[in-house]
Amino acid sequence: MLQMNRTGQVNSGHLILLSIVGIPVTALLAATWLWYFVVHGDLDLIGILGTANRGSLIQPPRALNEGGLTAVSGTTLIYTDLPAKWAFLIPGSDRCEAVCQQTLYQTRQIHRAMGKESNRIRRIYVSDVPLADSHFDLAGLSDNRPLPESFADFLALEHPGLRTFEVSPEAHTLLFAEYTASSGVWYLVDPKGWIMMSYTPMQTYKEIMTDLQFLLKNSNE
Repeated sequence: MLQMNRTGQVNSGHLILLSIVGIPVTALLAATWLWYFVVHGDLDLIGILGTANRGSLIQPPRALNEGGLTAVSGTTLIYTDLPAKWAFLIPGSDRCEAVCQQTLYQTRQIHRAMGKESNRIRRIYVSDVPLADSHFDLAGLSDNRPLPESFADFLALEHPGLRTFEVSPEAHTLLFAEYTASSGVWYLVDPKGWIMMSYTPMQTYKEIMTDLQFLLKNSNE
């Protein structure tokens, strides 16, 4: 009888141990399974979590790594080699006109308004031409300062901290289909490099910040 009790205790201990060990394994498998369906557009994860998101979900999400990013220096970059952060991605072309400049301004102001959370977000500008070949139409700066000589100088002066990259025209069209259809669209990229949501000039600062606050609150990165 004593032996049977000991055997039962050992078996019970094994079951408890397996249950404890199984918790993270189960969580990992569940997360992998869920993310598979999010990436393939079969699961609206943000909708399930209950946010009335103002942006438009990209389903399935697009991997920024697949675009073949090139830095200003000419070196090819793997986006996920950068420190993991959320990103405001502003697509661009050979000319930055009024809508483009408004998008740059809006994303800059939202980034600043995020306060201490702004450290978890970067802004990136991705064009289908080299930055040196990009031009901008601007009558003057708001405080009557002289106009910068080039678009690159304009970005450095008015948008410090903005990172600029180039992709091929083909990759640009595939990654930013919504922008191709309607200029003024910009994107939210998650810390893993997935282009997950798009915004238009129709969304207000408050609406966009509500989305961001929800996502940052529920993200570990």
